[in-house]
Amino acid sequence: MAQRVCRRCLLKEIDQEEYFKNVFEYIASLDEETRTPEDLYQKRLAACQSCDNLINGMCRVCGCFVEVRAAKKIQSCPGIPSRW
Repeated sequence: MAQRVCRRCLLKEIDQEEYFKNVFEYIASLDEETRTPEDLYQKRLAACQSCDNLINGMCRVCGCFVEVRAAKKIQSCPGIPSRW
């Protein structure tokens, strides 16, 4: 089954459950060279959870989904780079 990509949809037009499923599938599809090791990923997420800039899974500083940003090795915290 082909994955449906809605390039011109607003979030309100996308089924929320399907949207989040796609986000987590994207994270799972990252190759080993790109993906943060699981233990470090969990530490990054814990740091985000303790941050006042986390709102509904998104960073208020940059607007990213923190689970996606934390999953990529080359990324860093946009609010306080030394955080992770």
